[in-house]
Amino acid sequence: MKPYGDCVYCGGEIEEKKQRIDYRFHGQLYILENVPTGVCCQCGEQYFTARIAKKMEAAVSKARGKLTTIPVPVISVG
Repeated sequence: MKPYGDCVYCGGEIEEKKQRIDYRFHGQLYILENVPTGVCCQCGEQYFTARIAKKMEAAVSKARGKLTTIPVPVISVG
């Protein structure tokens, strides 16, 4: 059994890759690295298993102490 099935948007095959994910939690932006992610080979849509989604939320909610930070430019287009 494939853990992700086929893409619900285009029907493409989904392949697992380690990705960098932008994750928002309580109004704060976090960047999670090396996240096992299902990625559609045709359209690029991303999918997470329930186990990985829970691990991402737990990692961010438990994040304490000194975290690596990077400056992120904010640009208004409108």
